[in-house]
Amino acid sequence: MSDVIRLQALSTFLKTQRSKLSPESVGLPAGGRRRTPGLRREEVAQLANVSTTWYTWLEQGRSIQVSHAVLDSISSALRLTADERKYLFSLATEHYSDLPVPEPDTLQLHPSLQKILQELRYCPTIISDRRCFIVGWNEAAAQVFMNFEQIPLEQRNMISLVFDRKELRRLAVNWEDFVSGFLSIFRGYYGRYVDDEWYNLFLNDMMNRHPDFQALWKQSRVSSAPDVWIEFRHSKAGKMLFDLTSLQIQGNSDLRCSIYTPAPETATERKLMQLLDRSNES
Repeated sequence: MSDVIRLQALSTFLKTQRSKLSPESVGLPAGGRRRTPGLRREEVAQLANVSTTWYTWLEQGRSIQVSHAVLDSISSALRLTADERKYLFSLATEHYSDLPVPEPDTLQLHPSLQKILQELRYCPTIISDRRCFIVGWNEAAAQVFMNFEQIPLEQRNMISLVFDRKELRRLAVNWEDFVSGFLSIFRGYYGRYVDDEWYNLFLNDMMNRHPDFQALWKQSRVSSAPDVWIEFRHSKAGKMLFDLTSLQIQGNSDLRCSIYTPAPETATERKLMQLLDRSNES
């Protein structure tokens, strides 16, 4: 990612976070009617104990020197989470990662991961890389979502699929919550690998092809492990309820394991068993 694009991303992030806060929520007087929601720049500067001019330059995406101490102050002023703070630091301090990106068709899952996928028989589980390309899944995931084996390798991007495929849009009752989990993870990667031009090309492509993507991307949070509750309306099994648990897999490949656990005290696990049984019989 070029410095221009990185600083534009920083500017957008700061503006978005500022717009989410009200004066009352940070202990400031409302100060009358506001043309736009959120804090004013001078209020963020006051809370962070920096000059308004300096903060304005930072939010405008100017190339200026910034210390970790000042970024900590801004993080506190904007009430950032730990993941959002990391995102801010990545964009503001040019903290690039030079880890290579394994191609999905060359990446080999460790036997232990293959074993985990098999053992999580009644929990749909997907393993994805840092670009959200699907590199592994179990039979439960194939039954609930789709048979990823039939999707060309270059199209097995989970974010693309949930926007491109009508069956996935129909599957999730709370589709925007479903998407928000993936986008919050993706934004974390986007901030961490700011030197990878692929992310900017991908985002531009998604915005051009899907009018609703831009608004969801702008609203998305930053989270390495979002806690999401999902309701599916499966074409064969009907109503299914899952809790999503997202786990980072240690290692150089930067993989993630997304586990959809059937909600307790529901018929979801029984329905999943029936789907798998019918699949084995056919």
